[in-house]
Amino acid sequence: MPELPEVAYQKVYIDSTSLHQQIVQVETGATKIFQSAKKYFEEVLLKNQLESISQIGKYLLVELKKKGFLVIHFGMTGRMDYFKHDEVHKHAQLTLTFENGGKLSFICPRKFGKLFLTDSIENFKKKQKLGPHATNLSKADFQKLFEKKKGNVKSALMDQSFIAGLGNLYVDEMLFQSGIHPKSKTENLGKNDLSAMYKNMIEVLETVTKSKMEGKKIPTSYLRSHRSEGADCPNGKGKIEMIKIGGRSTYFCPECQEIK
Repeated sequence: MPELPEVAYQKVYIDSTSLHQQIVQVETGATKIFQSAKKYFEEVLLKNQLESISQIGKYLLVELKKKGFLVIHFGMTGRMDYFKHDEVHKHAQLTLTFENGGKLSFICPRKFGKLFLTDSIENFKKKQKLGPHATNLSKADFQKLFEKKKGNVKSALMDQSFIAGLGNLYVDEMLFQSGIHPKSKTENLGKNDLSAMYKNMIEVLETVTKSKMEGKKIPTSYLRSHRSEGADCPNGKGKIEMIKIGGRSTYFCPECQEIK
């Protein structure tokens, strides 16, 4: 599932292809994708323009020249596709045709993505119960969030109402880089643990985002390329193990990651 870095890449993609062009045609796909009536989407988007884009966690909020925001959640397989040929992708769920002949499609083969229209970013955040965007947090804000948090750290970090944008892959990564076992209790984490988690959260998200923008490889010191049970730990200290936490496959090194 696309997490914060993948969504950040989609933001740049739309920024570079699709802003400030009048929409002259709107085509819609599967009804389940649309969180309001498809006809309403067509009415709002036709003869409108995409003006600017912001991100909250795994959501893109596309400001419209007229009437609010188009909000995109990518689900498991969603992505944007800009093109100028006539043939529309068979899994396109929304296609906007611009006055310059370009087209922007939201491609979503498994139909787990969602499209919203909202008049207010703050109202949308409240309705979806979204916490602060992960990379907008200061270290002090991050530490404060944990003051009254209980339960295991993996579940806490996966909770979008706690911190928005972290998912299974990069939570495992930041915990591995911090030397913290995913089953550690949040109430047992000390100031040094939280400082390490914050530092590695920012570094991991920025590194992966940059790799997607510039086509660079992920560092070999990352757990990401070792996510199979019994694989060698990137640190050379043990074998990778897999457990289920909150129904999600969780990878870690028992030699490197201490349970708190």
